[in-house]
Amino acid sequence: MASKFLCFTLLFINICTVDGYECYSSTRCLFNSTELRDIEFITSYYYNKIEFVRFSSDVGKYVGYTEFGMKNAEMWNNNPGQLAAMRAQKETYCQPNVGIWYANVLSKSVKPSVRLHSTMAPGRHHPAMLVCSVYDFYPKQIKVSWLRNGQETTSDITSTEEFANGDWLYQVHSHLEYIPRSGEKISCMVEHASLDKPLIINWGKYLSVSTHLYTACVSVHLCDSHLCVFSPAHA
Repeated sequence: MASKFLCFTLLFINICTVDGYECYSSTRCLFNSTELRDIEFITSYYYNKIEFVRFSSDVGKYVGYTEFGMKNAEMWNNNPGQLAAMRAQKETYCQPNVGIWYANVLSKSVKPSVRLHSTMAPGRHHPAMLVCSVYDFYPKQIKVSWLRNGQETTSDITSTEEFANGDWLYQVHSHLEYIPRSGEKISCMVEHASLDKPLIINWGKYLSVSTHLYTACVSVHLCDSHLCVFSPAHA
């Protein structure tokens, strides 16, 4: 079977409150397509967070992981009716639910919106920083990279993890620290399942040190001196 990277999970919990002990079972379907051969049905039984017995459709029987679990596995494996019912779950339980997820969730995508802007880089080794903010995309998997004069760069970059908005959509932010060079072109490139081709956002026009950096002098009358602030100009 191909490696599975998607998971549909239903969790059923039974809690025993006597002396604080807990017992519960977890039923889940692992899959990477709607084809029956690419689906695995698993039911696990836990006691105080320790899995003691499991049924897997790939194995076709129960397997015990503790002495108590092995006794249960032997008893259930000797019950032809129970084994037949569990083996059928991949087709009767998993496959219909996998189809629903593919039709209503997994096949959908939302194109991201991208904002490229400058910010200060206090305490850093470089005088300038660009931020590429990518908003409201689905699914979660995305690649954000930086181009300098059309070539991908990997140095002086920090990025956040993709995090959820709470409405099925995600956002991510990538920061590039750089020393401005006259005539250099800097771009943010976004690759996502919803896009037919990479989305490239250019930072203004070609950089000009004289137009993108300035020194502003502000009078401070209270102390009868001048305060000079070095900052990037707005795009």
